[in-house]
Amino acid sequence: MKGTTHLAIGTGIGAFASAYYPFTITHTVYYVSIAVISALVADLDGPSLLSRKLSKISKWIRELVIWLGLLSTAAVIFLYFRYNLVYPELSIMALVALLLALVAKAGVIRNILVSIVGCGMIYCGVLLEMLWLLGLGVFIAWIPWLKHRGLSHTVWAMLIWGAIAWGLERQLQVEGVAMVALAGYFSHLLADTLTPGGVKWLLPLSKKTIRLPF
Repeated sequence: MKGTTHLAIGTGIGAFASAYYPFTITHTVYYVSIAVISALVADLDGPSLLSRKLSKISKWIRELVIWLGLLSTAAVIFLYFRYNLVYPELSIMALVALLLALVAKAGVIRNILVSIVGCGMIYCGVLLEMLWLLGLGVFIAWIPWLKHRGLSHTVWAMLIWGAIAWGLERQLQVEGVAMVALAGYFSHLLADTLTPGGVKWLLPLSKKTIRLPF
């Protein structure tokens, strides 16, 4: 399934959550950002789906997202270490932009960058004593080196992602964050199941490919 399709589905899940749960602008930012990340993060493994057959305008947009991700991440780091300030909304938006940028890339250098980002999250998780952030860092650092549609496209990875999101929900005290993350990740697996390539949902317990060509 195309990365743009996963992106659209994730955005839809976030929008639905914004309407379902008590509405605030801040909560909408959370739901949409988390749903988008969750719908795309599985494709940090293997080749990038967003980098295929990009038009000139799409390449410009991709580069803009990359710079937005880098600058917003730098802003989050600067505010914390210079003024000891943490803005959850800005941090999540920075993470979304950075992961979108990295999903849009391909190759060994991209994988190394993703792992570096993951290691940074592990460090921050230990420093801030946030177990969910440490877990997220391990997940992000590990996933780019997996075979495409391998372990990252399994029910086990989805459950791990849900556990990380549950920790984030407790941190933010925002109802529904874990469910939105699970729905986003599940949407990715389901969408890929609807393609001829299918998904090995129970790998490594079973190598059976499940597909429902649509």
